[in-house]
Amino acid sequence: MQYKRFVLHELGVRVEASVFTADGGVTEWHVMLHVEPQGDLFGGQLQRVYQAEDLLPTLPEFAGARYIFKRYFLSDSANQAPLMRKEEPSSLSVIQQQPLDGSKIAVWAYLASGMNLSENHGFTVAEHNGYRHLWLMSQCHAEGDSARQTEALLQEYEALLGNFGATLADNCIRTWFFVRDVDTQYEGMVRVRREFFASHGLTKNTHFIASTGIGGQPADVKALVQMGSYALTGFSKQQLNYLRAPSHLNPTSDYGVTFERGSTLDFGDRRHVIISGTASINNKGLVMCEGDIVGQTHRMLENVEALLAEGGATYDDVAQIVVYLRDTADYELVHSLFTNHFPQIPTVITLAPVCRPAWLIEIECLAVKAQSNPSFRAL
Repeated sequence: MQYKRFVLHELGVRVEASVFTADGGVTEWHVMLHVEPQGDLFGGQLQRVYQAEDLLPTLPEFAGARYIFKRYFLSDSANQAPLMRKEEPSSLSVIQQQPLDGSKIAVWAYLASGMNLSENHGFTVAEHNGYRHLWLMSQCHAEGDSARQTEALLQEYEALLGNFGATLADNCIRTWFFVRDVDTQYEGMVRVRREFFASHGLTKNTHFIASTGIGGQPADVKALVQMGSYALTGFSKQQLNYLRAPSHLNPTSDYGVTFERGSTLDFGDRRHVIISGTASINNKGLVMCEGDIVGQTHRMLENVEALLAEGGATYDDVAQIVVYLRDTADYELVHSLFTNHFPQIPTVITLAPVCRPAWLIEIECLAVKAQSNPSFRAL
């Protein structure tokens, strides 16, 4: 993994990027864009971000890159999302999870070279070497409680996957569930997801899906749950495996939640190590270091390290990190900890309460590890 950091001074935008290259194969970039607060309104910050996004693919270090996925972290999604431009094929995720560096917007973007991009049945479809990557973001329904909305989302998603000969159980690699007022609405989402999964063959005896379930405000004020997803076709079951790290973490089914702690997705030339939302928890399912943001941060990072190790990776292979904080007052301390531990990894720190009130912090990340496996096609 290579890392690049630079500032577009004329725009007031800081770029944090990771790049993974393979001989003759797809190059992948993960980029975090941070706007330097300059006292301007959202419209000004948004335009500076757009100019930075448009500039990146023209730079030599991003030669051949095309946007596959973007997530916009906003400070006020209901008022800001309507001001955003319509994008050409690139799966867009827009959520209110305020960046805590004083800006109104931050962006996580995934770019790749050599893939054919199209829009089909609401998905951004990226195709290369027999693989079809299916991205669907900002999926919402605005009627009913969180349980009813979750059921509608999952039913719709399963039907949409059917257009590609795919299913949730066989092809979905990763999900995100952003829940408005997570302290009260999370339970309904969890219950319906568990029931829907069970009816579609996803149980503790089969497998679940890597996921993050976290606080977030959809732009539609009536939406209580927003779902994002990544699915894949053209791969074999042997390419996807699940991470447990039993020395540090317990199965999520122990407390009625249905997601995998992480997963590995193997290609002929690389491995993706996908780490779900992870907090300060032990292998009994208990919150560790209650009330102590420093202690929780260290335990959380230890848990992630154990998952990465099980996947054959380390923090040196991590391409991006998203940090979710419950309390804005913890930002400066947490920012300092991450800057000291991971000065190169593209990182964004946002305001997003974790699903248990006692958890003060959670992270998710993705690692990319070089490998040569002739059993599988290269990415």
